[in-house]
Amino acid sequence: IRSGAPWSLAPTIPLGLFALFQLMFAIITPGLVVGAVAERVKFTSYILFIVLFSLFIYAPIAHWTWHPEGFLFKMGALDFAGGTVVHISAGCAALAGALVLKRRKAHLEQREIPPANIPYVLIGTGLLWFGWFGFNAGSALGANALAVSAFATTNTAAASAGLSWMFFDVMRGKKPSVLGFCIGAVVGLVAITPAAGFVAVPQSIFIGFVAAIISNLAVYYKSKSKLDDTLDVFPCHGLGGMVGMLMTGIFATSAVNAAVAEQGLFYGETSLFLKHLLALAIVSAFAFGLSYILLIITDKIIPLRVNEEEERLGLDISQHDESLAE
Repeated sequence: IRSGAPWSLAPTIPLGLFALFQLMFAIITPGLVVGAVAERVKFTSYILFIVLFSLFIYAPIAHWTWHPEGFLFKMGALDFAGGTVVHISAGCAALAGALVLKRRKAHLEQREIPPANIPYVLIGTGLLWFGWFGFNAGSALGANALAVSAFATTNTAAASAGLSWMFFDVMRGKKPSVLGFCIGAVVGLVAITPAAGFVAVPQSIFIGFVAAIISNLAVYYKSKSKLDDTLDVFPCHGLGGMVGMLMTGIFATSAVNAAVAEQGLFYGETSLFLKHLLALAIVSAFAFGLSYILLIITDKIIPLRVNEEEERLGLDISQHDESLAE
């Protein structure tokens, strides 16, 4: 794509490539939100919400955080590959979605719906894990030492979190499962995302370990509540992103990335951590509040919720007329 001079913060790659890379972040964010409202949201309404979310929530947060003129960027908040921009914004929007759409019939009847195919879960996790290297290492915007460091911290945090989730389950009297490992690994990937290019490998082990335990507990307490977040988007992506953002404020160091102007709390400086606390509060409140409003607006234009019969049939059939061959 012939599209002019490179972007100022990505001088070694063409502007068109940078734009395509950014579009990937932009579409995955509302893609995460659907997990919280799965099995009851109307497809056409969701498409409208994607448009509204992208314009009014994603774009402002991405600008605040990553553009040199953005106020969070100027404030000194760090987000290497989208912990704030992608995961916190999606997690808070997902929480709003679960509240606006209310509970599924299966949830009201307390019917557990286990994963239909564990090997598919494992394949999906593998694809995510591998693809995440493109997100995190790619955010170095070059094939350089920083990209390698981000790659290493990403892989390590995911592995640490997968094991942490699985063994925490064992400590709480459950059996170790590949499903638990997969969920934990994704939480680790989420948590390391804002920190990937700012922290060293030993710290990434700790980030994955802590994030998995916090999300595991959040999933447990959510299961006891009336909140119907179908795929635990808020406990995993929302809280995972928040933990990762705060951990970036603790462990970021200029020894890994010269762009770190203030060292993290772990290195004896408090300023960066306090800025991250403030940025966390601003982004969470903005994403949750505006998502709630946009969901209500969407519902007025195209009702969000499928009817009872469509929900009973299942959305694959009622929305898309598709099903797995028996």
